Amino acid sequence: MTTTQVPAQPKIAPGKLFIDGKWVEAISGKRLETINPASEEVLTTVAEGDEADVDQAVKAARKALEDGPWSKMSARDRQKLLWKIGQLVADHAQELGTLETLDNGKPIFESTRIDMPFVAECFQYYAGWATKWHGETIPVPGNYFNYTLREPVGVVGAIVAWNFPLLLASWKIAPALAMGNTVVLKPAEQTPLSALRFAALCQEAGLPDGVLNVVTGFGPTAGAALVRHPEVDKIAFTGETATGRIIMREAAGTLKRVSLELGGKSPNIVLADADLDAAARGAINAIFYGKGEVCAAGSRLFVERSVHDQLLSKVLERSQSIQPGDPMNPKTRLGALVSKEQMAKVLSYIDIGKRSEAKLLTGGGRADIGTGKGFFVQPTIFDGVSPDNKIAQEEIFGPVLAALEFTDVEDAIKKANATVYGLAAAVWTRDVKKAHYVARRLKAGTVWVNMYNMMSTESPFGGYRQSGFGRELGAHALELYTQVKSVWVDLSP
Repeated sequence: MTTTQVPAQPKIAPGKLFIDGKWVEAISGKRLETINPASEEVLTTVAEGDEADVDQAVKAARKALEDGPWSKMSARDRQKLLWKIGQLVADHAQELGTLETLDNGKPIFESTRIDMPFVAECFQYYAGWATKWHGETIPVPGNYFNYTLREPVGVVGAIVAWNFPLLLASWKIAPALAMGNTVVLKPAEQTPLSALRFAALCQEAGLPDGVLNVVTGFGPTAGAALVRHPEVDKIAFTGETATGRIIMREAAGTLKRVSLELGGKSPNIVLADADLDAAARGAINAIFYGKGEVCAAGSRLFVERSVHDQLLSKVLERSQSIQPGDPMNPKTRLGALVSKEQMAKVLSYIDIGKRSEAKLLTGGGRADIGTGKGFFVQPTIFDGVSPDNKIAQEEIFGPVLAALEFTDVEDAIKKANATVYGLAAAVWTRDVKKAHYVARRLKAGTVWVNMYNMMSTESPFGGYRQSGFGRELGAHALELYTQVKSVWVDLSP
């Protein structure tokens, strides 16, 4: 019997803040620990930035925007620079992915083979847009020449979640830089390491000082200071809905622009005429990919009553092969949850499900991969869940699936839309008319038909309702990072 070699954990140097092209300690001198969720051991410490450090980073970004070489750089040169950043990410995919796996607990397969290539593609996609997003001439009445300019919004504060640390950052940084903005990035305190290494790669690519700044620290201090800062022109945030509400309130003080990609409780609908084997595979991928720590996770599985038992049997059978393991093992497909706090939250929801009318089919507790350590949770499936059950209404953000029945298409749509969220959804059917009908009726920013979790840099992503607003990815994202100026010229003789 052969065994898969798991790479030894590399020694990671303590991290500093990256401000104005320099690596500096926090002004307070404070540091925070970053933990390996698979071993519960301290990976390293990073500087704990706060309001004073954010102020320095914003000033650096403002200077680069208005006075530095960035303000004079042509769109063509920005294009070349973004392409080079993407290439460096691709060249360092193994290193960056390893940092994320150690920091986040996700399988090394996902971080190196899926996330990092997506990051590289994101920068190279937006490199192309740098020279192609421009103004227009407008045939206004009278003897006037009217045209528009597309100008940068200014200094962008990017605050990202811990589930896809560098990928979510790239969704903001790449279009922002392509349009000529400068950025202050506040990575999640749980997963700062890949952002710091990425900053070094940007410097290697030749990005001018102050264009990208990285301030590690906690949300209530560093993040809040970024939102409140009067010299920040826009906040781009990915995280939980409760934090998004706080950001909207705080941003009102300076009337800065805000885009929010928030939580979800996405419905995955299987009609009776669907390919049930494909739907079962899709249901597993929808909830267990990324450990369920995915904002668009298909955490509610709606199954038409006539095929309910048949589909659930297939889903349950497939779930047995998805077991937690060492995230550094290339064969692992379910890693550790990001933190002790997140594990406790997920387990609390599982307990709610156990005490309810729902039937626990599999999982239901903490998992042990043989080390006695790590924030691992068993893949968990509940059946017979009522639509108003907490595990069917609230975002759990873990490997927990709630299965519900429906009687017909209208019943499925009604139950699927009975949530405050609206990030993503899916429908499985062989009937093309039903597919398009359901897709139109679902209140979600993304609807997949006979698939789940498919994404591409070219296609917009974002939510309805309390899943946020604004669209990331694709050409739509460029609207978030530009403002339009109308110029009138009198041509009267």
